[in-house]
Amino acid sequence: MLVLFETPAGYALFKVKKGVKLSEADLADVFATPDAANEAVKLKGFHKFEDTVEALTAATALTEGKLSKGLKSFLKDNIISKEVQDTLAVPEAKLGTVIKEKLGIQCVYDSGVQELMRGIRSQLSAVISGLRESDLTAMTLGLAHSLSRYKLKFSPDKVDTMIVQAIALLDDLDKELNTYTMRVREWYGWHFPELGKIITDNNAFVRTVLTTGNRKNMSSTDLSEILPEEVEQDAKEAAEISMGTEISNEDLDHIKSLAEQVLAITEYRAQLYDYLKNRMNAVAPNLTVMVGELVGARLIAHAGSLLNLAKHPASTVQILGAEKALFRALKTKHDTPKYGLLYHASVVGQSQPKNKGKMSRVLAAKTSLVARVDALADESNVNIGLDYKAKVDARLRQLEGGEVVAATKTGAAVGPQSFETVPPTQQYNTATDAVMDVDSDDESSKKKAKKAKKDKSDKDKKKKKRSADAADEDAEEEKKPKKKKSKKSKGE
Repeated sequence: MLVLFETPAGYALFKVKKGVKLSEADLADVFATPDAANEAVKLKGFHKFEDTVEALTAATALTEGKLSKGLKSFLKDNIISKEVQDTLAVPEAKLGTVIKEKLGIQCVYDSGVQELMRGIRSQLSAVISGLRESDLTAMTLGLAHSLSRYKLKFSPDKVDTMIVQAIALLDDLDKELNTYTMRVREWYGWHFPELGKIITDNNAFVRTVLTTGNRKNMSSTDLSEILPEEVEQDAKEAAEISMGTEISNEDLDHIKSLAEQVLAITEYRAQLYDYLKNRMNAVAPNLTVMVGELVGARLIAHAGSLLNLAKHPASTVQILGAEKALFRALKTKHDTPKYGLLYHASVVGQSQPKNKGKMSRVLAAKTSLVARVDALADESNVNIGLDYKAKVDARLRQLEGGEVVAATKTGAAVGPQSFETVPPTQQYNTATDAVMDVDSDDESSKKKAKKAKKDKSDKDKKKKKRSADAADEDAEEEKKPKKKKSKKSKGE
């Protein structure tokens, strides 16, 4: 049997000598020493890589299960041209299948081959003459760095890495922005507490604090570019009768500095959202059409990548983000959650509470399909996303009781054109109802209630009287047999 072994220095072809058993216990003894390893396998051929680029190409083809040009010519020169009939042990099952299809060489890959590869690797410098351990270590390190750089740069799975980082940063900015804004409101509220209730918008409140400073300057400050006229007037009136404490200029400087940071973070968040929107339209346009930029980016980030999201079934996409609730429900044998991140999609949010579960299931099915299109399709267009979005909207209208839609007889077309509107059913006509007089109705109902109450009391009295009479009769009947028995005993 021949063994194909790939090293950072090149391809090696070994001949396994007779008598060597491919078992873990035997191979451990066979490759225990360099001399024993040389007696077990013999080097038949070696193809040395010219540079790191060729080594990287060979390693990439090997990991992807492909047959590189250098390996193909090497096998032809050492096996096919010499008409060797032995089987070839390969390090990968996919590679063995490709070699058998293209070159017709019988390949084998099993647990015994893995142990044989492990033994050769342990004594590699001994079985390959002229290959020093130090040179092999340097080649291994260089190839590892090149391969890592190549995967990070060209792997299709890493195209959406920027989306994952951007949505994570966007969520962090929202948290920090909320914390900073609440701190400005609370801090400035000691000086002017009434302003927080008058101005509800956070951005307008921060800009007002920066523009005004001390509340004494409110009356002389023009806030027409920040606030509406009515709100500005209310703020100026409240500043004159405010119950807040006095504040020093140093405190105001720190509050203004924090307010400036809030505005800066707000501006950067807007820029980051535009960037995320552009990236989502470029990487996953159909997913963006279905659920929006933010929900789509969160789905990709939660799954790890767009390809991982495409591998998930619709049931998994439906509950992404609700894993804790799912396992808690399974553990306690309660109802499982109906939605996770898809709850924030516009279609689910527009539906009524009783229909949110159905809409999340419909949306998850279509989202799973469009994610596969975005991840695996050669051409990126939004036609499929628009068609599926129309179907989801039609299902929403049907559940909400509006337009009832049904598929056409052909069913071949996909999209809005594949639906026809069914006329709504006839509803109840309230104009034909007869309305009675309210006063007379109330009087009659009162009379009926009094009569029913009186009848009930009469029935209760009769029932009590009958029960009393029955009790007296029972008592008399019990006394009669006792008297007869006593007379009989006296006669005796």
